[in-house]
Amino acid sequence: MPFIIFLIFILIIGYFIATNAGLKIRFISRRNIIIIVSVLLVFMILISSIRIVQPGYVGVQILFGNLNKKVLKNGLHFVFPFVQVVMMDVRTQDYTMSVAKEEGIRKGDDAITSLTKDGLTISLDISVWYKLDPQKAADVYQNIGINYVEKIVRPAIRTSIRNATVLYNVSEIFSEKREELSKKIFDELYTNLYEKGIICDKILLRNIDLPMKVKNAIDEKIAAEQESQKMVYILEKEKKEKERKLIEAEGIAKAQRKISESLNRQYLQWFYIQNLKELLNTQNSKIIILPFDKNLVPLLNLGE
Repeated sequence: MPFIIFLIFILIIGYFIATNAGLKIRFISRRNIIIIVSVLLVFMILISSIRIVQPGYVGVQILFGNLNKKVLKNGLHFVFPFVQVVMMDVRTQDYTMSVAKEEGIRKGDDAITSLTKDGLTISLDISVWYKLDPQKAADVYQNIGINYVEKIVRPAIRTSIRNATVLYNVSEIFSEKREELSKKIFDELYTNLYEKGIICDKILLRNIDLPMKVKNAIDEKIAAEQESQKMVYILEKEKKEKERKLIEAEGIAKAQRKISESLNRQYLQWFYIQNLKELLNTQNSKIIILPFDKNLVPLLNLGE
């Protein structure tokens, strides 16, 4: 474009210089100069009307300071020659705030420090996946500008984290409530960014750090709770074993009572006689000495 304007300017200046000097240039008349300039101007207007929006971007149109709410999507577009088109990235982006010096958007320790419900200070590493809402790109440009990440995204992340961590104790954050904390941060961040034309896709709560003394105290507390739960389990197990043995003993006692009740005199006489028969029938038996009870008068055929 600048080259075409420069060429037109040179042609006009050259023609007037030659005319004033009385020089006659073959095939170059005023009429031909006008035609050439007109063609170049038309060509320049056509070129300036073409806008190409690359994939992953939208074009925000501005004409004489007035912003057009309709954005240009990726592809080839013809616009008014004097329209300024500002390209805005609508791809998913990552914003990381980390203690690692070379990992975050800002160099150095950029982790977020926040207070918990029990008044302790913790340090959090977080990554946020976000993108500009294509339908609201014009509003974002008009109300915030191109640098919406530093103006909106970063402060929203810090605020959402601090509003969420103050609802939990440190022991909860380091145990069963970590996922709940992450969800609460995401919900508030999504709402805050969406109002500004930015979509939060996901947050990654990657690391939560504590002073070493506090961390050791938490580890000891968790270990004590686990030991307590173990003792409760052992006591419950012993209690059940005691109940089992008691039931078993009651069963044995009941069986013994039944047997005792069934051992009457007639049964004992019969059992006594049966055992004598077995002893007498044994080949190696020679002499059998038995206690004698006058009430037991068995009639046995002793043989020889």
